[in-house]
Amino acid sequence: MEKQDKLTSEFSYIKKVWIAVGIVALTTSFLLIMQATFGVLLLIFAGILLAVFFRGCSGILESWLGWNEKVCTAIAIFVVILLTVGFFWLVGAQIETQVSELSETLPKTIENLKGRLTNSDIGNKVMERITSEESSKKIQGFATGFFTSTFGGFGDIYVVIFIGLFIAVSPKTYIDGVVELVPEQGQAETRNLIDTLGIQLRKWIKGKLLSMLVVFILTAIGLAILGIPLWLVLALLAGILSFIPNFGPILALLPAVLVGLLQSPQTALWITGLYILIQFIESNFITTIIQQKMVNIPPALIISAQMMLGALTGSWGLVLSTPLTVVVIILIKNLYIKKRSPEG
Repeated sequence: MEKQDKLTSEFSYIKKVWIAVGIVALTTSFLLIMQATFGVLLLIFAGILLAVFFRGCSGILESWLGWNEKVCTAIAIFVVILLTVGFFWLVGAQIETQVSELSETLPKTIENLKGRLTNSDIGNKVMERITSEESSKKIQGFATGFFTSTFGGFGDIYVVIFIGLFIAVSPKTYIDGVVELVPEQGQAETRNLIDTLGIQLRKWIKGKLLSMLVVFILTAIGLAILGIPLWLVLALLAGILSFIPNFGPILALLPAVLVGLLQSPQTALWITGLYILIQFIESNFITTIIQQKMVNIPPALIISAQMMLGALTGSWGLVLSTPLTVVVIILIKNLYIKKRSPEG
């Protein structure tokens, strides 16, 4: 009897060891797969964001016209594509001219900047630091990693657009598929959670587009008043890059300052002041209004998410870090905080 109990105990111990090994192996495999496919998952998430945008436009049409959901979705997609193509067709020639001018003037501007820097001791030290072989390798490695994408730039955009279109046309198919993966007792909660995520992401997209439009208009007016020849393309760049919090305005400022230096250092300073003023207005007024209607994200959390996702996946991680943070906050609030609190 004692021998049988001993054998049972040993068997139970071995079974527990193998279960632990299996859990560790599965967890490790899952993490390795996630690491290898994280870039693809980001593209899928970008496609979902695009689908949410299309469905938001469709919802507006439904409330106005009272037509069928699929008809409104088709019209919304068609109108968005038509407006985008129409905008670039109307201002495309001017943008193309200004982009070619910018590509011609930037090398001259950089050379002028180098010349100004070498006229002072501090400038010489800066130039030595920048032009050193070690710094060049670091900058090249960072740039290569940052702009490396999963399928190449156009391939990524192609994937995002088609994922967005397919989900926008038939969201119920994909939502039902996700809900079916959950045990029956949790399906209603999962569906409510997906609806909440959709509503919050729709609010975030609406606010972000409004913010981008305001940045574009203010930048265009300011640069036109200052008499900057490439005002339209620089304003468009500022509006698009304002989608990326914290880093976007800095990226937009660099070419604008270089163009300003081509005229005079004073012009570059005026441009810098203009961009700082616009960023102040956007951060303290527009973003504040937006955050009152959506999840409030602490600025330090956004920067941390940008740094981590940017290091992991490059440009896509930096671009999508904020909406991903919104999703994570909503999931934590609904799946953990509400259930932990007595009211939940």
